[in-house]
Amino acid sequence: MMTRVGCVLAQGFEAVRSAWLALLVLVVMAGAANAQNFAFSSFEIEGNQRVADGTILTFGGLQAGAGLSTAQLNTAGQNIRASGLFESVDLIPQGSSLLIRVVEYPTINRINIEGNSRIRDAALLQLVQSQPRRVFTPTQAEADTAAITEAYAREGRINATVTPRIIPLSDNRVDLVFEIVESAVTEVERITFVGNRTFSEGRLRRVLETKEAGIFRALVGRDTFSPERVERDREVLTDFYRSRGYVDFVIQNVDVSLTRERDAYLVTYNLREGQPFAFGAVSVSSEINGVNAADFEGAVRVRGGATYSPVSIDDDINRIERLAVQRGISFLQVDPRITRNARALTLDVEYVLVSGPRVFVERIDIEGNGTTLDRVIRNQFRVVEGDPFNPREIQESARRIRGLGFFEGVAVDTRQGSSESQVIVDVNVQEGPTGNLSFGANFNTDTGLGLLASYRQTNFQGRGQRLNFDVSTAESNRRFGFGFTEPQLLGRDLRGSFDLSYAITDNENALYDTETLRLTPAISFPVSEAGRLSLFYALEYTDLTDVSSDASVIVQNEGDLGGIWTNAIGYTYSFDNRRTGLNPNAGIVLRFGQEFGFGDSQFIKTTALAGAETSILNEEVTLRATLEAGLLSYQEGTSRVTDRFFLGSRLMRGFRPGGIGPRDDDTDDALGGNAFSVLRLETEFPLGLPSEYGITGGAFVDYGSVWDVGETFGEDVIYNDFLGRSVAGLSIFWTTPIGPLRFNFTEPLDVQDRDNTRNFDVTISTSF
Repeated sequence: MMTRVGCVLAQGFEAVRSAWLALLVLVVMAGAANAQNFAFSSFEIEGNQRVADGTILTFGGLQAGAGLSTAQLNTAGQNIRASGLFESVDLIPQGSSLLIRVVEYPTINRINIEGNSRIRDAALLQLVQSQPRRVFTPTQAEADTAAITEAYAREGRINATVTPRIIPLSDNRVDLVFEIVESAVTEVERITFVGNRTFSEGRLRRVLETKEAGIFRALVGRDTFSPERVERDREVLTDFYRSRGYVDFVIQNVDVSLTRERDAYLVTYNLREGQPFAFGAVSVSSEINGVNAADFEGAVRVRGGATYSPVSIDDDINRIERLAVQRGISFLQVDPRITRNARALTLDVEYVLVSGPRVFVERIDIEGNGTTLDRVIRNQFRVVEGDPFNPREIQESARRIRGLGFFEGVAVDTRQGSSESQVIVDVNVQEGPTGNLSFGANFNTDTGLGLLASYRQTNFQGRGQRLNFDVSTAESNRRFGFGFTEPQLLGRDLRGSFDLSYAITDNENALYDTETLRLTPAISFPVSEAGRLSLFYALEYTDLTDVSSDASVIVQNEGDLGGIWTNAIGYTYSFDNRRTGLNPNAGIVLRFGQEFGFGDSQFIKTTALAGAETSILNEEVTLRATLEAGLLSYQEGTSRVTDRFFLGSRLMRGFRPGGIGPRDDDTDDALGGNAFSVLRLETEFPLGLPSEYGITGGAFVDYGSVWDVGETFGEDVIYNDFLGRSVAGLSIFWTTPIGPLRFNFTEPLDVQDRDNTRNFDVTISTSF
């Protein structure tokens, strides 16, 4: 048995050995063939018209008399083809001569775009790298086709087809034509969320920049799919959750798919919310010799029990580091050390003062600002060359630059300077449009239908200045406005402004008209993180015109005074933390101002507003409360209807203009009042409609009054004392691409007999 097996194995080994010998012979023969050498004493080139013979030989690395193997000859041919100038290249040995036969690519005579209507020729031609009077290559034409296709994909037209065509001409020239078949927009049909337990899909969709296609799909640009926009949406959605205490929130993935018909995108966010955390113990400690932590505790605003938010921690750190600079402590940095208490769902925060590296800002380099002046960007930095380097301050500066609204892209990076202790800050911006010219129409139930034209420039001459013109005409008024603002007056955080307004009213519900001119230069500056103070001077001209003999004796006497010029100085303090407070779901706004008249008319005009809002039921319902009041008192002179307060629908809903307040008992003319106060309570809530419609509902109650005419000239005036009126109503809010719409349906609860009520009003604003 073993002998037979041994014989079989021996036969097998013999067969394998014979096969290896045969293969070795073939390899040797192939090597001998490859080892064949050529030596060409001359070269003959055919088919070239534009490219010189010497250039072709240089491409191939060919020289007369030089020995070439078959492999080297093939490489020479490949090098000539790689030049991109030839459609075909053949190398044919003919004894001691080498024939090089080429077919040149044609020259492009002209490039045309056909079939496009959604994207203009100029925009598409900027993407095309093929150029007239240069050699046509299929590779470049394919790349140009891909670039045009990508441009349509960014517009949401992923089914668009682009076909390059060449039209032969004489003298080896061609016209290159890109034929485009534009498809319909492939919209985002549905955005869904998986794993969201706290917030509804409707609430989360309102956070995203990408929107679902709705009834205004022809006007909304954000319902097309954009990978860049989805990436930004990931960031804002993460910020939304973490600012509400969800520190473990993670977007596990974003699933983007096309429908079977390839006419719509389906976007699904897979979320893991985690548990909401609150702040626990908050403390400050120091690891720097000579620096007392207690000196910085006053800069901490975070308190235990508040909803945890990284933004609140960043704000505290900025305050501490600014305080250190004010006290002359350089290179102090704050290291926030957070301790998790999983059982209590709290996070203890310890702000540790540590010494940062001794690194200085060597210089700030700014690029990309073709229009905006360097100083406008530099003004957003709190540091200058030579100051200690603070990474957090650089990040804050980048946010301020983006907040200007002048640039489509902002990148702020740092790199090592001339030494290890020096840092160079690189700012690269991409200019965006900052001007807007619009013609449109507006409608308001107080003033009727009107036409308007406006020009606004937020970066006038690249200086960061704001300029605006407004002209509007309505059935009952005509207005002109001009405004100019310098946000960095004298290179400081001091805003200077100049406003001019002129208005003529045709009061259809009164027996007189008015003319008003007001000029107001002002300066304003921050006095706290959310507070700002404005100081102004006002020069005003008012006149009562076309006063009818049937008008109230009060109005006639006021009209007899003619045009009156008044001078006043004043101030306005405003506080608004609805976007910067510790609670992302609530905030307050306060505004208080006084205007002091001097000269022939001496008066004090005081206005005040206090408002608060909060979101409840997982931010589905918004509650708002606003108290607004005004008081006008004269020491010299008397008020007129051009000066007194009137309650229109902006202040109190449910009444016609002049429909509430003091009236002449005989003529029923509305006279306005020297005092008013209004309390507005309202709520806004979803109606269960698809979020892409942008329609929500609301309910409100208004309570208020206007009173005190002042001088009555012996006339009988009714409702001259405080008489509270109240109305209730329902609202429909409709957010559209052409402007916000609000419909109010009101029902009087407590009104006077001669008040002019209104059960419905609407505000529509549009431009086209």
